[in-house]
Amino acid sequence: MLAIRKSEERGVAEHGWLSSRHTFSFADYHDPRHMGVGPLRVINEDRVQPGQGFGAHGHRDMEIISYVLDGELAHKDSMGTGSVIRYGDVQRMSAGSGVRHSEFNHSATDAVHFLQIWIMPDVNGVEPGYEQKYFEPESKRGRLRLIASPDGRKGSVSIHQDACVYATLLEEGDSSLTHDLAAGRLGYVHVARGTVSVNGVRLSAGDAATVSDEAQVVLADAQGAEVLLFDLPR
Repeated sequence: MLAIRKSEERGVAEHGWLSSRHTFSFADYHDPRHMGVGPLRVINEDRVQPGQGFGAHGHRDMEIISYVLDGELAHKDSMGTGSVIRYGDVQRMSAGSGVRHSEFNHSATDAVHFLQIWIMPDVNGVEPGYEQKYFEPESKRGRLRLIASPDGRKGSVSIHQDACVYATLLEEGDSSLTHDLAAGRLGYVHVARGTVSVNGVRLSAGDAATVSDEAQVVLADAQGAEVLLFDLPR
């Protein structure tokens, strides 16, 4: 079965410097029907205005993935990491026993548009860690590119959870993509841009679908689509 979450149903946070859409309950937005899927706890679509950002704040016991869609986001943390993430980069921060970090858009003219993804770990209290990798657009074009996994295989970033995250770019005329789900696993599809059908249901940017009790996730009939697919334990 498919459970569809439309873009316009998401929680809204407008702070002037930050415009955010919350797929799941987050901060002041609370909906007991939408608390996450399996260990996937947060997908926030954030737009940060030029010269603005998130001041230093703390996290613990969470796998935090940032996926930039446009612009540049500077990161600093209490582990001594300083970096800038751009389109194509995937950043993973394991908060573990506790970490503080800040994120800032240093551009004077351009907003930064990114997805903030939180996945609950399968073990708490680990030493905090950071990882950043670049994935060529061609590696995602017309195929499912593994970008996060529990063992870092195929060049993905590694997370403390039995979950896999894939990214793909699909254009009109591309062949459909099929991802097999093992028994008891959940699929979750988030459309970052464009349109695509998920198991026959048409979705647009910001829409999402939970796929349960199905053997496969099928992505087809895309137009300018950038899609994230999560393979999750229940």
